[in-house]
Amino acid sequence: MTDLPLDQVRTLLAVVDEGTFDAAAAAPHLTPSAVSQRIKALEQRTGRVLLLRTKPVRPTESGEVLVRLARQMARLERDAFTELGLSGAGEPTRVSVAVNADSLATWFLGALRRVPQEPRLSFELHREDEDHTAALLREGLVMAAVTSSPDAVPGCSVRALGRMRYLPVANPDFAARHLGGPLREVLVEAPVVFFDRRDDFQDGFVRGLTGGRHEASARRHYVPTSEGFAEAVAAGMGWGMLPEAQAEPLLRAGRLVELAPERAVDVPLYWQQWKLDSPALAAVAEAVTTAAQEALRG
Repeated sequence: MTDLPLDQVRTLLAVVDEGTFDAAAAAPHLTPSAVSQRIKALEQRTGRVLLLRTKPVRPTESGEVLVRLARQMARLERDAFTELGLSGAGEPTRVSVAVNADSLATWFLGALRRVPQEPRLSFELHREDEDHTAALLREGLVMAAVTSSPDAVPGCSVRALGRMRYLPVANPDFAARHLGGPLREVLVEAPVVFFDRRDDFQDGFVRGLTGGRHEASARRHYVPTSEGFAEAVAAGMGWGMLPEAQAEPLLRAGRLVELAPERAVDVPLYWQQWKLDSPALAAVAEAVTTAAQEALRG
């Protein structure tokens, strides 16, 4: 195999994006049978199953590689059209980025404001936990991601951004009511706030305090926005781990108290992006890394 037919690769992307062969046929003005034939030909050419014929269809691990390739080719094509001043050059360049909720609520939007006005960009942000943003890169759904993984996704570069510090905090009245004894004992029973059911911060903190014997209380509140999470803790619904940038003004205002100043938790963050010579992506990367150096701990 010396090359991959571009029409087949683009058809694979259309099927993944649309979810079915029938829906994918509408975009390139093909019949569903022709779409199916192209996918089969591509699978024969690569010697791999590329799609799981589910509803909606899903790419296999090999299929994700080609889907990512298709998106990167589309990105390069749009960049080339812009530089050549051809039709469509007046449209803004779309940049898709996966970013965790706490970065989005604290420093990341400020980073995007640093991006130069030229080339004209439009951002599509995907909010995802920092432990899972790399998966969106791997699937080709985003061009770049703020992630906790230092291991580069295939076809991507990675650079360190800094460390986001989290503080265990609670409302002062809540602390007086629920946290009157040794912290390793009272946190096991005290109401607690979680971001969602994949959030492991509070359980991890209690495991660290108790030598792995216990997790946080079963009296849990789930508040799936970063701002709402901070407000829930400040309102006394439960204790929680807050980003330093969110906690500090609430601590100064007396709405929160630190539960264990010596036990802050630092989460390293990394910027991963496609290895493309794309002016748009380069401009975003520069703005993000500069802002991170100012906002995060080194």
